[in-house]
Amino acid sequence: MLDETATDVPRRRASAQREQREEAGRAARRRRPRSSLAEVAGRDGRPDPLDLLEAQATTRLPDLVPLRYGRMAESAFAFYRGSAVVMAADLGAAGSTGLTVQLCGDAHVANFGTYGSPERRLVFDLNDFDETHPGPFEWDVQRLLASLELAARAVDVGRRRRRTLVRDAARAYREAVRGFAQQPALAVWYARADVEDVVALAAADTRTARRTQQAVEKARRRDHLQALARLTTVVDGERRFVPDPPLVATLEDVLPASRAATFRHGMADLLVDYRASLAPDRRRLAERYRVVDVARKVVGVGSVGTRAFVVLLQGVDADDALVLQAKEAQPSVLAAHVGGRHEHDGRRVVEGQRLMQAVSDVMLGWQRSAGLDGVARDYYVRQLRDWKGGVDLAAARPEGLAAYARLCAWTLARAHARSGDAIAVGAYLGAGTVADEALADFAAAYADVTEADHGALVTAVDDGRLPATTGV
Repeated sequence: MLDETATDVPRRRASAQREQREEAGRAARRRRPRSSLAEVAGRDGRPDPLDLLEAQATTRLPDLVPLRYGRMAESAFAFYRGSAVVMAADLGAAGSTGLTVQLCGDAHVANFGTYGSPERRLVFDLNDFDETHPGPFEWDVQRLLASLELAARAVDVGRRRRRTLVRDAARAYREAVRGFAQQPALAVWYARADVEDVVALAAADTRTARRTQQAVEKARRRDHLQALARLTTVVDGERRFVPDPPLVATLEDVLPASRAATFRHGMADLLVDYRASLAPDRRRLAERYRVVDVARKVVGVGSVGTRAFVVLLQGVDADDALVLQAKEAQPSVLAAHVGGRHEHDGRRVVEGQRLMQAVSDVMLGWQRSAGLDGVARDYYVRQLRDWKGGVDLAAARPEGLAAYARLCAWTLARAHARSGDAIAVGAYLGAGTVADEALADFAAAYADVTEADHGALVTAVDDGRLPATTGV
């Protein structure tokens, strides 16, 4: 028979600890009342957003900066995707709950999607961690909801319906994090959204369900074999990257021949350091491949201009090949506003990703490498394509967008519950709708700010202040 007094003691201690953590959440309301989540930093003293972008551009490849501005000029949502540095400054100027989690740092709706798990299941999760950094949980939530407001505006969802859509996503986050607060830590760690959950959410609307299924099928085709077929060709029995400027540039396109050879050999040597960042079993897998080619590849919107390379690895046969992406990791845009620098920003990205995602790429690691200019820089490394996919937000219907938003909110809540104190965050948000309404107010107000900032960018491009390459 069990000793009941022995089992009662841990239960009482756990109850006391829970109460203490709930009180920490309620105390955060005094630092930042929930109604203040609606506040947007005032215009007075606000840094010029274009100045922030230009300062960031000084750390990027000059020939790609016009492409970045061109992509950001396409729409207010595209501007938002590329201007995490601007929103970080705005959020940093506001108050904070002080309830710290591992932030994605760029949790907009286009940075969620599918990818393959090590068990070869298609999962849905956050998929961009360039800006990950510890910080107050609400910054991720505000970035997600403002992006949702902008995405809804882009497909002409009416104001009242947008409000409902954004408010429901805020509620989904709140209810999810409060639900995780009631679960054992191990259950939170195991929680994840498989693709079946995505399909089930879309089932109520036939058109949305069909498009979701098409997106799933497309994602399953986006694997290393597709990357090999689209990016490489076989030359003398070994694969080589095919140039597609400016999106894919061989080293010979951007460097003198002697330096290109040196860089290629150097990348091969430095991938040994990358392998050291992998778990022992995955290190053994990586050791079965050798580097045969390297090319520069343009990625994303906000990332355009950072140093990103595709690395072609080959095994014993020409078709036994793998394409990795080595992407420069610069300091997080949040670092200046929350304090703290990381010794290795590639490691920051990888460890933040592993902490927030339910499962991560088996080839995910980091390295420090000399770039094209010979300067040592931090990189993180992952597979270029491994069933990666996303929702076509431009073609979304309100019903599908609403379901997708709730899934993103649940996913973000789970990531925050893994890394932070879900009990305190849940207690701060509460059982009522005060936080939901305030966050919906913020999303609408910040979308207005973003549209004005986007207009300023378009004017600067038209006036010639900023160079822009369009249509690429």
